[in-house]
Amino acid sequence: MAERVIPLVDQRLVALQADLPADPVAASGRVVDRLGRPLRDLRISVTDRCNFRCSYCMPKEVFDKDYQYLPHASLLSFEEITRLARQFLAHGVRKIRLTGGEPLLRKNLEILVEQLAQLRTVDGTPPELTLTTNGSLLARKARVLREAGLQRVTVSLDGLDDAVFRSMNDVDFPVAEVLEGIAAAREAGLGPIKVNMVVKRGTNEHEILPMARHFRGTGTVLRFIEYMDVGATNGWRMDEVLSSDEVRARIAAEFPLVPLEATVAGETAQRWGYADGAGEVGFISSVTHAFCGDCNRARLSTEGKLYLCLFAANGYDLRALLRDGASDAELASAIGHIWQGRADRYSELRGTLAADTGTRGRRVEMSYIGG
Repeated sequence: MAERVIPLVDQRLVALQADLPADPVAASGRVVDRLGRPLRDLRISVTDRCNFRCSYCMPKEVFDKDYQYLPHASLLSFEEITRLARQFLAHGVRKIRLTGGEPLLRKNLEILVEQLAQLRTVDGTPPELTLTTNGSLLARKARVLREAGLQRVTVSLDGLDDAVFRSMNDVDFPVAEVLEGIAAAREAGLGPIKVNMVVKRGTNEHEILPMARHFRGTGTVLRFIEYMDVGATNGWRMDEVLSSDEVRARIAAEFPLVPLEATVAGETAQRWGYADGAGEVGFISSVTHAFCGDCNRARLSTEGKLYLCLFAANGYDLRALLRDGASDAELASAIGHIWQGRADRYSELRGTLAADTGTRGRRVEMSYIGG
């Protein structure tokens, strides 16, 4: 087994200054980065805590009982999150995803959902409002979240075999309770539901077909995610990656598949439909088929740092501007200026000197800014 690497620098404490540009960047509804990519998708982490200890995200030997989470005073308040989200929408964001850690651990999250649901895009329509969860608390929260304005959920589920699932979450949590959460979300109208399965070679690859059989024909979209080199604590190795092409071949051998068109620009998953019309599956292939070229996602950490890439080393400190009294126009200008300077494309460069320089061993953890 590869030796686990523990980062010497806590990336939560490292930040780049979010400057107010000399030439203000007005919110025109369309800001583009240096590669011509617009800003359309905002992912907001509401907590750095999680009740699971999945080895590919928050391994227990690093995130143990002595791990120091961010103090509550460091977190953005719901009002601060909403204020920042309004400025992102003014730049063209159309979709907001709440994530974590495990977002349902944030107390009274439905209050934030209600506040965000009142915002409007530059077209005057409500933003698409979604949430990614491990499903452990979903059964008790689905109804109230839907009533607050949440539109749909994505649930992380890495297998149906209870022993495999308990081993992967590493806290002995039963798969049955996650399935109850998915059922509750469906009943509450939080759909179409997506289920994300991270596939790690030698760990849960035998669960691919059982997952496909289970969700096929249910209206739930199952998506397979390649095991990624996010952060510095998961001991990632390329030989543990099972490519999306291999996963798709296994499914197609039992259920023929046909390619589907992307529903929106910048979509992370390649869509495939069952040839008999029994639904669709998706494949998120950051390792073997990079999709940096049309990436339109920004990520806001739980204490207000703006990250331009899932594999970034540093974020820009928007909280400091907020709490130093910046106006809405100044916040919008800072956000626009940061996005205009973006040239991130780590997955396309993976393994090259350009990707390794300045990031190896110190990328931000996925548990901190969400997937």
